[in-house]
Amino acid sequence: MGDPVAEVAAEALDAIRARGTHRRMRVLEGIQAPRMRVDGHDVLLFAGSNYLDLAQHPEVVDAAARAAREHGAAAGGSRLISGNLAVHEALEGELAAFLGTETALAFNTGYMANVGVIPALVGKGDVVVSDALNHASIIDGCRLSHAETRVFPHGDLDAFADVLAKAQREFRRILVAIDGVYSMDGDVAPLPEILSLARRHGAMTLLDDAHGTGTLGRTGRGSAELCGVENQVDVLMGTLGKSLGSFGAFVAGSAALRELLVNTARSFIFSCALAPPAVEAARAALRLVDREPWRREQLQANAARLRDGLSRCGLSTAPSTTHIVPVVLGGNARTMAICERLLARGFYAQGIRHPSVPEGTARLRITPMATHKEADIDALIAAVAEETTALP
Repeated sequence: MGDPVAEVAAEALDAIRARGTHRRMRVLEGIQAPRMRVDGHDVLLFAGSNYLDLAQHPEVVDAAARAAREHGAAAGGSRLISGNLAVHEALEGELAAFLGTETALAFNTGYMANVGVIPALVGKGDVVVSDALNHASIIDGCRLSHAETRVFPHGDLDAFADVLAKAQREFRRILVAIDGVYSMDGDVAPLPEILSLARRHGAMTLLDDAHGTGTLGRTGRGSAELCGVENQVDVLMGTLGKSLGSFGAFVAGSAALRELLVNTARSFIFSCALAPPAVEAARAALRLVDREPWRREQLQANAARLRDGLSRCGLSTAPSTTHIVPVVLGGNARTMAICERLLARGFYAQGIRHPSVPEGTARLRITPMATHKEADIDALIAAVAEETTALP
């Protein structure tokens, strides 16, 4: 008798390979930093989310090590049973103070935060109004909520207004869900207009700012601060594992929202709490975001240098205005071939294909760090220009 699981897997994988979308995990060695070893190559890393290079900061590493010695390597249970440690409460209080909200609640990942918060706020008889390029975790949160979903074309404010007007007539509650920074295009949502329209139609708002927290705004409060609307967002989600160099996520908002999530968010209730080393690392990183503004300033300067340099070589990075810089190449095979050629030359800029991006828009997704040097950026620009010319 054969292995039915292996047969199913083989059939599915054959179809994935035929579409040219088969993926594998690369092996990285060393500390997350501008230089690492990837699949045996010593490279400049332009494919990570450790944007501020805090994962290796001595204060962040020391905080994690100290927490492991003082609190152990694990929380030991879910927050509602035995895992609600004082360090969790301290982190949440500091996040709320940093973001200017009443409270915050830590989740294990950004994905778990979104699939927890959306079903907590809406259900049957309600609707989620969602941007077409929202992150997969928002899409899956909508599915789990059993609310209706109405999708509007990316950034299209006229279409958004039409969807909202119809939704107000048809549904009990409306939740508007948007990314702050779109993770594959690097553009910032038109938050002032979206939030104004949402308020006009009595809708709640959820802002997924996984890529904006710590990196955008005058003080690093994210895309809402950048757009001058930080007090207008009802529910803010951010992560601890990107610019904060640790692991985990959070939802910030009102005290009533936190209490609701503690009582209804299944991804919070039925998960072990974040490990103390990750919590204390995030707390140390949060202090560094305040104390070392040069990191986000240099990150954005590096991204601007990268965009400008690629543009001078005839390569568009539109619509990016942030530290996520796409170079859309179109075909899967060409994109991945260029990715591999860059890796061999000492640059890791990952190729991204469907389903992470729409079909026919495969791209290099380039993410500089605050600690890349100008020479690193310029060398990457030259290499990308040469390889895209070599493989037209």
